[in-house]
Amino acid sequence: MSKTNRKQDALDYHSQGRPGKIQVLPTKPTNSQRDLSLAYSPGVAEPCLRIADNVEDVYKYTAKGNLVAVISNGSAVLGLGDIGPEAGKPVMEGKGLLFKIFADIDVFDLELDTKNVDEFVNIVKALQPTFGGVNLEDIKAPECFEIERRLKEEMNIPVMHDDQHGTAIISAAALINACELQKKKLDKVKIVVSGAGAAAISCSRLYVSLGATKENIVMIDRSGVIRSDRENLDSLKSEFATKRNLNTLDEAIKDADVFIGLSSANVLSADALKTMAKNPIVFAMANPDPEIAYELAIQNRKDIIMATGRSDYPNQVNNVLGFPYIFRGALDVRATTINEEMKIAAVKAIAELAKKPVPEAVNLAYNSTNLKFGKDYIIPKPIDLRLITTVSPAVAKAAIDSGVAKKIITDWDAYKDELHKRLGTEDALLRAITNKAKSAPKKVVFAEADNYKILKAAQIVKDDGIAIPILLGNKATIKQIIHENALDLDGVEIIDPFEETVRQKKYSEFLYKKRQRRGISLFQAQKLMRDRNYFGACMVEFGEADTLISGLTKDYAATVRPALQIIGTAPSVNRVAGMYMMLTRKGPIFFGDTTINENPTVEELVDITALIHDTVKQFNITPRIAMLSYSNFGSTEGEVPLKVRAAVKILHEKYPDIIVDGEMQGNFAINPALLKDNFPFSTLVGQPANTLVFPNLESGNIAYKLLQELGEAEAVGPILLGLNKPVHVLQLGSSVREIVNMVTIAVVDVQSKEAEKNIRKRGLFKKN
Repeated sequence: MSKTNRKQDALDYHSQGRPGKIQVLPTKPTNSQRDLSLAYSPGVAEPCLRIADNVEDVYKYTAKGNLVAVISNGSAVLGLGDIGPEAGKPVMEGKGLLFKIFADIDVFDLELDTKNVDEFVNIVKALQPTFGGVNLEDIKAPECFEIERRLKEEMNIPVMHDDQHGTAIISAAALINACELQKKKLDKVKIVVSGAGAAAISCSRLYVSLGATKENIVMIDRSGVIRSDRENLDSLKSEFATKRNLNTLDEAIKDADVFIGLSSANVLSADALKTMAKNPIVFAMANPDPEIAYELAIQNRKDIIMATGRSDYPNQVNNVLGFPYIFRGALDVRATTINEEMKIAAVKAIAELAKKPVPEAVNLAYNSTNLKFGKDYIIPKPIDLRLITTVSPAVAKAAIDSGVAKKIITDWDAYKDELHKRLGTEDALLRAITNKAKSAPKKVVFAEADNYKILKAAQIVKDDGIAIPILLGNKATIKQIIHENALDLDGVEIIDPFEETVRQKKYSEFLYKKRQRRGISLFQAQKLMRDRNYFGACMVEFGEADTLISGLTKDYAATVRPALQIIGTAPSVNRVAGMYMMLTRKGPIFFGDTTINENPTVEELVDITALIHDTVKQFNITPRIAMLSYSNFGSTEGEVPLKVRAAVKILHEKYPDIIVDGEMQGNFAINPALLKDNFPFSTLVGQPANTLVFPNLESGNIAYKLLQELGEAEAVGPILLGLNKPVHVLQLGSSVREIVNMVTIAVVDVQSKEAEKNIRKRGLFKKN
């Protein structure tokens, strides 16, 4: 793509449709006259009077507590310089967007047409009643230092100039980890800082707060090394002026341990790099072109740890790792400032997160198979969803401990759960299921363990305490994959079915006895038992494993058939069915049957619905089931509506406790207002359906795949229903995340079946 096309793409992105990148949306209903009278006159008078009596109630009745101002005068925009407030507005809108998507913080961007420090400060101070915090952005030095200092002194809400402190916090976290990997002590390293602007000064100050020695820092500006004997040295630069007899970057870099680049492209040469101390640390953060090209640096120093400001190289120092979560934590405890303790807490939280196993979603996003703490991964990636639950609580706790918080958090687990929910409700159920699985992990046999994805998933469920993996396959092959990908599966049982002669004999005789009148000879049974799906299903049947996971590399039937032949259906079940859990922004919706029954009869549709109902209940959700068709309660005649209508009638008679209705179209099922207005008699009126039963396989399969792609919903499944013991099938080519999700579902399935069995034993079980 040419540069011209890329420029046009950027212009189109910002201009097409609604211009800009952000909008204001109401958070309360506005559909009726009553709504409007509550939102404005006369109802709005009540919260106004409460706030007048107690100004702190502004946090209770308005959006102030979740509203940040992103404020700039456009005097130092990105790499564009002084382009003015209007030209800087797209950047400020972008900053607001990042606040929202990463930390659910609302933003008004304010572009001020002034370069006068007093005027700037007075305007922002006057806006204090509106905002819960202020993010200063793209203001040139040295004015930015004075503006931030005065606002922090004169305001009692959090104020932070991100250009200063954002880079400082993220690079400090990276520096801590790089020093650890390079076996260097922060208080001993010699640091060269190229650049003397807002970011360079703030980075150096924070490094000192963390333990670096000021005397070991040499700072360089356009005129060369900043020395204490330089004439007309301003107060900011004099803070890091050196007494050493150094004049140029090449002189300063010799034997230095760390290079911090916050200046301009290509100022550090390969020859100068070679003169650095053993195991150098180089953070070349100029954008878009760093102080030394990444390829040139690693080519000339094999012992280097390198970071840049670019996303196309390892170790991107990106401010988005910090500012959304720092403000989130500060807002949530109503901090009166963002102090040094809070910044240091953020540094340490980010640094520690980089040492933890990386979620598969992050690996996939960066086209990696196994990101792990090391020279190419010293700080987390920006899309890591754990940042909000790691950094924000650390910042909030530091605010409380340092005495600048007006609100005290005591239940930190509840707070972390609240932070999860801020990013959407689509994964709340999955978190609950995961916690349930962890409460009593089960033995899960993986039939395709000679596959990296399976082994990575096995490591995750083992590390997270979700399951106890058992690996089926050639031992040498499995161990080689584990070694090549640095996976940690020590202690995990590996079984090669071809070596298990005793089990092979026992399993073959069992299969032959069970299927000898269904066309399987003893010889065929022995041959089938070489298939790991048959072998794994027998392990489950004999109680040597609790559940089987397979299907990553084989078609659906090849996995289901062995389970049906060996394990069979549950005693009260006539047929198996398939279901998907669709994780949407509005919460989970269950789809069935999406994988097994091509065109079920009325009776089969009743059985499938009962199966799905019982399974959804396992997730502590009350199923509200809509039986779907192209007709609404007899509005159209046809084979499908008649079938669905008849199934609903039987369900109402046979299972009166099940909340189910139909036949109905999909939009009426999930839009309660629409349903109430048109069909107020429906048993589903009041809340949307959370379980959708489709009249045939075709419609169910099409629906879940469209929602997965167009609605950006995450599909968890297929969940196999009706077997006597749990076996679950993966989609062909499932991601590691999807495999982990299915293992989690399988463990909960085992737990539920065990609980059901115990109830039956006590004579307390009553089937719907």
